[in-house]
Amino acid sequence: MPGAFNFSASPFDCLTLDQQRLVRDSVDIAYFPKGKTILALGDPPTHLFVIIKGFVQQYDGNEALTTYGPDDTFDGRALVAGKVSSKFVAAEEVVAYQLAKQAVSDLIAENATFGALLFSDLSNKLSALTERQNRHELQSLTMARVDAAFIHPPHFVDADTSILDVVKTFAALHIGAVLVRDARANPSALGIFTTTGLQKAILHGTPLDQLPVRELANFSLVTVRPGDLIGDALATLIKHKVHRVLVAEGEHIHGILEALDLFGFLSNQSYQINEQIIAAQDVEALKAAAGQITRLIALLHRSGTKVNMIARLVQELNLRLFERAWHLIAPPDLVANSCLFVMGSEGRGEQLLKTDQDNGLVLRDGYVCSVDLAQVCQQFSAALTDFGYPQCPGNIMVSNPHWRQSVSDFSQMVRLWSVTASPDSLMELAIFLDAHAVCGDTSLLETVRSAVFDLTADNDAMLARFASAINFFGSSHGWWNRLLSLGDKDGEQLDLKKVGTFPLVHGIRSLALSQRLTAVTTVGRIEALAAAGKLPEKLAADLIDSLHFFMGLKLKVGLQELDTGHAVSGGIQMEKLSSLDRDLLKDTLGVVKLFKVLLNQRFHLEAL
Repeated sequence: MPGAFNFSASPFDCLTLDQQRLVRDSVDIAYFPKGKTILALGDPPTHLFVIIKGFVQQYDGNEALTTYGPDDTFDGRALVAGKVSSKFVAAEEVVAYQLAKQAVSDLIAENATFGALLFSDLSNKLSALTERQNRHELQSLTMARVDAAFIHPPHFVDADTSILDVVKTFAALHIGAVLVRDARANPSALGIFTTTGLQKAILHGTPLDQLPVRELANFSLVTVRPGDLIGDALATLIKHKVHRVLVAEGEHIHGILEALDLFGFLSNQSYQINEQIIAAQDVEALKAAAGQITRLIALLHRSGTKVNMIARLVQELNLRLFERAWHLIAPPDLVANSCLFVMGSEGRGEQLLKTDQDNGLVLRDGYVCSVDLAQVCQQFSAALTDFGYPQCPGNIMVSNPHWRQSVSDFSQMVRLWSVTASPDSLMELAIFLDAHAVCGDTSLLETVRSAVFDLTADNDAMLARFASAINFFGSSHGWWNRLLSLGDKDGEQLDLKKVGTFPLVHGIRSLALSQRLTAVTTVGRIEALAAAGKLPEKLAADLIDSLHFFMGLKLKVGLQELDTGHAVSGGIQMEKLSSLDRDLLKDTLGVVKLFKVLLNQRFHLEAL
């Protein structure tokens, strides 16, 4: 066989050198003209096919299920089952490798990851992928730059400063080290004095107010550069047996990197950002903390952290950021007499990279703000925009009076959404159902939320109109059958939200509303529906896996766009996906397709 077999494509990228040799010794090349049936229903399979050129369509009866393109494999599941359960037809001239069945069986027996990625269901595929990614977690973290960790700002003292005054500086600034300048000895001389030096100061015997810090400062500083790798900085600490290193570039001193912060970075950087948010005394300081969140997301993603864990972490940091901003901008009486909340993916805890603002404010009945409420809300929206959260194109923000109302007025408005059931009102209802309190009196939001169920739970006609939005995008003539098809043009993008995330999230939201479930997160709603027997357990598990895959794929592509200096588009360029991602995308979109069938039956959407 030619030596060009692509071992970087899934599932062959997990093979050892010996296993790759087995593939080379067991593979041939086959040619199929356009329209040729490669595998027929019920055939006993003899080979695994890996497409070199062309496209193959898989059919269930007369319905095209999906399309396979270059580097894709089929049909691994048939090899294990012993018979083909679908028909595979060449959509154009196809050139493919055919790997003998015995070789595939040997590879599966030797390599569990290969077997899982080849023929397992979605859950096992994702588990195998996660296990493989986790092997590189620590390595990825240590490959981050020093300036990605928390660096303590430098505080300088003169060498003649007394130890007592230095200790007072420690207490006043909540720090544990100062840099010491000794211009009398050498204009460029720089040392460090830390809290660990206090014991030596006491043992010195000289009163602390008479002992200059130069006597006990260490002028042999260990230095790293901000662009050095975290792993190298860690090795430097160990090599020199020190707890701190100076971070400097030439003459510019960035600050001090402490071992505790370095280890904290390797274990949980979110703590550092949270501390920055808490300590912020103005909006400008909060902006600096907000800028660290995207860097944290990128690092956690590279480290192999599960996307649901990243989302949970990001939600908590965003909530703390919004809460602190609100407290800095709004007067105390407004904070106490209102509830600030977020909606949409932010409310569900499924947001990763910064996206449009979706927030609102519920005010206590009878409360009159002591300042200009409109101005406060406008300042808050402007602050979030400055933090990198774009203004909502639909103006769903506290700066819009429509989204800041009293409990009574808000409750009346959500009831009208249910009664009128117009497309706009149902959209607003869907957005509000994902509301999550940020700060203030949360009971105000819960009072309004309870009004949602007053007119919706037993209104089948309204629920059907509400659920019908799942069919607005991704019809059978759209992306599903065009996935990797001949009609795709270079650069054409798949809107993953329309064909995958939205029908999944909104379908679950519709079922949750019909059952009066108060859970806000999609996963929480799925678990509650499964526990109540309203959703098959296998489908529930696949929906959760699919949601997390969509989130992870969107995050991966978004970070790639940011790395290349582009704005996050939200689109997926199919030709840039790996074969593994394309394979998983087929599986997950298949889960969504099955779920939409269930929803159409449950809400009788075919009658609309």
